[in-house]
Amino acid sequence: MLRVKRLDPGARLPVVAHPGEDLGYDLFALEAVFLPPGATAKVRTGIAAEARHPATGAPLGLLVRDRSSMAARGLVTTGGVIDAGYRGEILIVMTNLGEAAAALQPGEKIAQMVPVPVLTGVVQEADDLEASTRAAKGFGSSGA
Repeated sequence: MLRVKRLDPGARLPVVAHPGEDLGYDLFALEAVFLPPGATAKVRTGIAAEARHPATGAPLGLLVRDRSSMAARGLVTTGGVIDAGYRGEILIVMTNLGEAAAALQPGEKIAQMVPVPVLTGVVQEADDLEASTRAAKGFGSSGA
């Protein structure tokens, strides 16, 4: 369940085109934003949100991800972890990686918000860790 508070009368609520199939909710720009090449901006959505697991009611975090249509224009989200307890306005950090300036219009779909379970817990210091097949093999260890 996604509960959303409109913080600005011009804000659009998130939408999901195909409930139960689509991974994320589409988010919309509240205001026009101009992004020169290489520029980064915080794009207002005008909303705050609270996500909960539909069956258990457990709090969910939200990950902000690129929309493919924005990424094709060179506009990507850079940031995007919304903690389960955050109740402020959702701002989308966007960067123009393209060579041309880009303009976002009010009401334009700019990003997706994906609900995720909160699995963080208490950190325990340990003298040893359980053995694994990979062990300490790092970058390139899988042969790719």
